Amino acid sequence: MTIIEPAAGPVLPPDVDERTFRAAIAAFGDAIGDENVHVDDEHVRPYDDRFPVTDGDEFRPSAVLWPGSTEDVQAIVRIANEHLIPLHAFSTGMNLGYGGSAPRVAGSVLLHLGKRMNRVLEIDERLAYAVVEPGVDYASLYRAVQDSGAKLMIDPTELDWGSPLGNTLDHGVGYTPYAAHAMWRCGMEVVLADGSVLRTGMGGMPNSDAWHLYQGGLGPSVEGLFEQSNYGICTRMGIQLMPAPPESLSFVISFENEEDLAAIMDTTLPLRIGMAPLQAAPIVRNVTFDAACVSTRDHWYDGEGPLPREAYQAMMTELDLGYWNVYGTCYGPRWLIDRYIEMIRDAYLAIPGARFDTTETVTPGTPRAELLAARDQLNNGIPNRHSSAVFDWFPNAGHFFYAPVSSPSGEDAAAQFADTKRISDSYEIDYLAQFIIGLREMHHICLPLFDTADPDSRARTLEMTRELIRAGAERGYGIYRAHNVLADQVADTYSFGDHAQRRFNERIKDALDPNGILNPGKSGIWPARLRGRGL
Repeated sequence: MTIIEPAAGPVLPPDVDERTFRAAIAAFGDAIGDENVHVDDEHVRPYDDRFPVTDGDEFRPSAVLWPGSTEDVQAIVRIANEHLIPLHAFSTGMNLGYGGSAPRVAGSVLLHLGKRMNRVLEIDERLAYAVVEPGVDYASLYRAVQDSGAKLMIDPTELDWGSPLGNTLDHGVGYTPYAAHAMWRCGMEVVLADGSVLRTGMGGMPNSDAWHLYQGGLGPSVEGLFEQSNYGICTRMGIQLMPAPPESLSFVISFENEEDLAAIMDTTLPLRIGMAPLQAAPIVRNVTFDAACVSTRDHWYDGEGPLPREAYQAMMTELDLGYWNVYGTCYGPRWLIDRYIEMIRDAYLAIPGARFDTTETVTPGTPRAELLAARDQLNNGIPNRHSSAVFDWFPNAGHFFYAPVSSPSGEDAAAQFADTKRISDSYEIDYLAQFIIGLREMHHICLPLFDTADPDSRARTLEMTRELIRAGAERGYGIYRAHNVLADQVADTYSFGDHAQRRFNERIKDALDPNGILNPGKSGIWPARLRGRGL
């Protein structure tokens, strides 16, 4: 293989010298083709985190590989074992706010699975499922379903560039009745650290026609072990899809006061827990998040420090919104939708000052209508990028995610909001957030935005997020998903039984991956070879 040198030389993996690294790169080229192996800056640097939080090489990869098949991944894993090369596998690399495609360990070799493994392998309309490779994004899955003519609905995330396979493995959520993605994955093909292939559940039986229909099989169900872990590399996944409903109707409900949050949450739970009349996960957004989807910060305030109260009031007036805005959708025949809408409207309008609109009653051409239309698309399985406008809230904007999980009670929501808003204000960082309400839990999705070109802004936002994690842990609020730079801190908060979860995860890691080559450090799970070394 002809190696094109990076400008400053590659960042080598831990315990790997240059000779060993070059031998591994040559072997990768022999296995999957030189054209699919890159160490030069032109190909590698685009995989750096798009929202960098440090100036150093802590998360800098050494090379990128583009496998085209499960067999390619097997060959790569075997070579990595031979040379002790850490691998960082990812689907599309658009896990923005969590580190993107950057590895946890500097010098890791990237496996961009989605570059070539991007096929929708199967769509079954009668049994309502699809089988996808890692590189299939929500936009392409939607197109494939539409092109097939199948009357099925996908469940997209906020932005259409994400991978259904990758999002599911990271416990991602959407907004339709199939919003909890891990509930609807069924049947995975996984390359293990020794290069062998595992098919989960009924896939362990040759010629089974139930691989993507039934999550179990004989013995333990292991699919969950590959979510947010580093125990294997998933190369295909079955995803069960919702049959398209005959009709739907989306709504927005606005509430004037910050203090209304507790009443909103306590009203929501009884409507949601029985899966009717709230059939899908509603979201409760603050007005700043909505404003960031349709405007820029300097339109409301161009001064220093956090947004003043006058700016919030201006947003609410000009955008025709409340401080809190609930979005949701009802599905089914029209007579059922009308009954559900009536039940939802009556319940929420009991909160003083609440205003209710549907896509049929909202004033056309207004920001309120635009925001509702974007939610209506997502809630009906039509991917979009409407929320990507938050990256233009101010120049060079990037973000972390701070996403604690708790019970969906008014008391918990009010406590989380009070703590997060107070800490955000103290660091002079805007509070942009939405609560996603499941059947028995809620995710408080906060986007601390920072200037990626300003070292002080990056450092301040990182320290603020660390403080939020500490404050949440004191109240028992666990983070469900963590950025590379925060993963160890978050893992440390799961401390019951002298960190029994971490010790259990490490035992599995050491058994399945004794050389510690697969995504070391993912979710705070370190292999014995690299454990405790401060990487």
